[in-house]
Amino acid sequence: MTPEKRTPDLPLIKVVGVSASGKSTLVQALRTRGYNARPVSQEHSNVPDLWQQFDKPRVLILLDVTLDAQRQRRPDVTWTRAWHFTELNRLHHARSRADLQINTSDLAPAQVLEIVLVFLDHAGIAHGDAPLPPLSATGSARDDAT
Repeated sequence: MTPEKRTPDLPLIKVVGVSASGKSTLVQALRTRGYNARPVSQEHSNVPDLWQQFDKPRVLILLDVTLDAQRQRRPDVTWTRAWHFTELNRLHHARSRADLQINTSDLAPAQVLEIVLVFLDHAGIAHGDAPLPPLSATGSARDDAT
């Protein structure tokens, strides 16, 4: 059986968050460890519950990042306070329902992953015994932010 065909048997983990908070990095790391994780670009949607459409997740993880950290991680994008606030507003519905929230501003990707792995283990979330195929990046950078 291919890894992709095994994913329906695994609990779905969705990761949402502000742009540059580390969603793609976390999802790829979780998939490498056999977790059925997927990013949702909720921060770009005016549909408040986009994160739960199509397939409702067993676990919802929300990643936060400060505007300063956003700017450090993606200096090629002009982040503004107004845009940051817009993204935070678009994440309100998901934030109120998230199982785990992490501010990644001062954390390395390995630290974020460790926090999530401890949470998933404690919650009894199953994972496969082999890596799942990688997903493409969310492409969430906003190049025209002003």
